[in-house]
Amino acid sequence: MSKTTSFSASLLAGAIASALASLTVPAAAQEMKMAQEEMEKMGAEMTAKGMEKCYGVALKGQNDCAAGPGTTCQATSTIDYQGDAWKFVGGGTCTTMELPGDRKGAPTELTRDLPS
Repeated sequence: MSKTTSFSASLLAGAIASALASLTVPAAAQEMKMAQEEMEKMGAEMTAKGMEKCYGVALKGQNDCAAGPGTTCQATSTIDYQGDAWKFVGGGTCTTMELPGDRKGAPTELTRDLPS
């Protein structure tokens, strides 16, 4: 294969990769937006049912959303009682739930029990 043919093949492969990447980014962004809208709708429904968001109370993989950087959302917490992951609980029970190790839930993100 000549240098020109090799260069042309590399250039073509790069162009195809760029074109494919440009197609998947908007699709992924749209999918993420739809998931966020669905979660907001679910949140409104749960609030109407007397539920509240509570951080730091979900077991590994059982969070309802917000599991910190690098995660997508529901069922993505990586450790038990992860401080930046929340779960819906009965209204007024978040901070009074009895959890192991004298932990308490909170209505806002916690800095404890975060994955390393």
